[in-house]
Amino acid sequence: MKTAVLALALAAGSVWAADGPRTFTGVITDTMCGKDHAHMGVKPDAKCVRECVRMDKRYKYALHDGSNMYVLSDQQTPEKYAAQKVRVKGTLYTKTNIIKVDSIEPVE
Repeated sequence: MKTAVLALALAAGSVWAADGPRTFTGVITDTMCGKDHAHMGVKPDAKCVRECVRMDKRYKYALHDGSNMYVLSDQQTPEKYAAQKVRVKGTLYTKTNIIKVDSIEPVE
């Protein structure tokens, strides 16, 4: 059901898409904590990110680029990159602030 809702949101949001696919660089986080995991008291940050997403389906994997946080359409791949700096290729739907993910790769 949640996948269908996300797909519907992406389809409806396509009229608000940015210019097309582009590359975003940032850290994989979650929509509960954002860039600061200290208040949760769970270490390391990667564990906090994974637990926040698992504990409540309202929270999603996201990319924080230093000033903006974008929800990611792919909610499986980011788990292995939790709290890591990555490069995400995809299309940003500006109205919903969701990146339709084409690929995710770690930044060395």
